[in-house]
Amino acid sequence: MPTYETGHAKNAANLQDLISFVTGYGVAYNPTKPGILLAALNTKHTAAVGRLADVNTALAPHTIAVNTRDELFAPFAKRITRVVNAVQASAVPPSVIDDVKSIARKLHGQRAKPKVADDPATPEDESKQSISASQMSFDSRIENFHKLIQLLGAQPGYGPNEADLTVAALTTLHTAMVAANLTVINAYTAVSNTRILRDKELYDPLTGLVTVAGDVKTYVKSLFGASSLEYEQISGLRFRRPR
Repeated sequence: MPTYETGHAKNAANLQDLISFVTGYGVAYNPTKPGILLAALNTKHTAAVGRLADVNTALAPHTIAVNTRDELFAPFAKRITRVVNAVQASAVPPSVIDDVKSIARKLHGQRAKPKVADDPATPEDESKQSISASQMSFDSRIENFHKLIQLLGAQPGYGPNEADLTVAALTTLHTAMVAANLTVINAYTAVSNTRILRDKELYDPLTGLVTVAGDVKTYVKSLFGASSLEYEQISGLRFRRPR
């Protein structure tokens, strides 16, 4: 979760303080701008708090989905190592064993050859010639795992006695991985959409909470004066936009 998440809540809390102060000014607080009337401020605060709650509500299933996916993928590397060993103990061609090892290296995030270091004595950057080994994203692992299953399924000589290493068992695991990853993607979409609505409520340049709060402070400054006790009450309330 971004570290600014608490900043959104702080903006909403400061608006509540601002509303409390201007309510205390009684009939003296009488702006002509509709958006900063007391009723409008209370409506804005209620809407902002509601949008913050929506994000928190959406975050819960996303967190659960991420944890579920992590638990599913956690023992994956060991399973792949066992598959490689099973292949080497099976009646499959040496070329297939090499192909299986190549895919397994990708699933483990390993390189076939060490990354080339840059030679400072040359004008070229030799390190850029190395093929990236960053294939450890969930999407990449799922795709490479599928390639491995298809390769094993095409080998009549691959028939391990261990139930969890059979092509059928690996296919079942792959299906579960695809489903778990899709659940995370869909859950994140929900979180992202609620954050968009929250940000519009808080940070729209014309009607957002931060803009409205700034207008209130400006009005109070005009009403009572920059050196007034009333303005001093609210001038320290900070309403910040995320960077």
